[in-house]
Amino acid sequence: MDTLVHGHRTSSHDENQSKYDRAKELKAFDDTKAGVKGLVDAGTLHVPKIFIGPPNELTHFPTCHQPNLQVPVIDLQGINGDLHKQIVDEVRAASKTWGFFQVVNHEVPLTVLENMIQGVLKFHEQDLDVKKEFYSRDRETTVRFNSNFDLYQSKAANWRDTLGFAKAVVDQDPKQLPSVCRDAVIEYAKHVKSLGDQLFGLLSEALGLKPDHLRELECSEEPYFVCHYYPACPEPELTLGSSKHSDPSFLTILLQDQIGGLQVLHDNQWVNVHPISGGLVVNIADFLQVCLPNSKHIFIFSAIHQFF
Repeated sequence: MDTLVHGHRTSSHDENQSKYDRAKELKAFDDTKAGVKGLVDAGTLHVPKIFIGPPNELTHFPTCHQPNLQVPVIDLQGINGDLHKQIVDEVRAASKTWGFFQVVNHEVPLTVLENMIQGVLKFHEQDLDVKKEFYSRDRETTVRFNSNFDLYQSKAANWRDTLGFAKAVVDQDPKQLPSVCRDAVIEYAKHVKSLGDQLFGLLSEALGLKPDHLRELECSEEPYFVCHYYPACPEPELTLGSSKHSDPSFLTILLQDQIGGLQVLHDNQWVNVHPISGGLVVNIADFLQVCLPNSKHIFIFSAIHQFF
């Protein structure tokens, strides 16, 4: 799971632009079922045009040059003791001003996090013939591998491949999971679901509600796991690992490796989210804004982020 740098390139010949068949190139890429990793393995030296977005979309917001500006870090140690109120206050402040925060001392063992990262790497870096068994664009498929869920709708594809699955699969039929990462996924899913429940409790209190309010609204039900992989890019200034977006969910818990790459939009500038060993990034997502329109504490409407 790793990183890219954003940038742009423009065509030098209008004639070449007119002859370019984007739909054909998209289908040819998709038909390989090899994803971006397949391009790299094939020795691609130039980023295909389908991955290069409009220049204005890549440079719309400046990168932050304030070294001390960082997403709030919240220490959950002592959450069940005297520090509980302080932690709730920190969650409230971070959610209102950033929409993001990192949590540490969250009781998810470091080994579980490390094993999950390694499991995702093992899946994406295994033989293509094995990965192809999971390749699908059918949203009803319970365990799905592909590159860019919106490949045929987006203006530019992102330089990443993805393995996705619902926690229901982990609980009810784990044998559907890829064997190379199955054990790591099962352990990670168990711990992260518990952390999610805890975070919804803190958010409920931060909103001036009873601790079980968001859980009773079933905000923490049916979590979905998305495991992105960003292969090394031959021209990293031309594309993004993940374009700017906000998440269509209630809450996102993000595990990034020590290379990092996450940026969040704060005061109209992109701020790097530096990886912390054992840290997890929490993202207040869109649906939480919708289900609490009359709360006395208002979170920012959407937490926009990207991977470079």
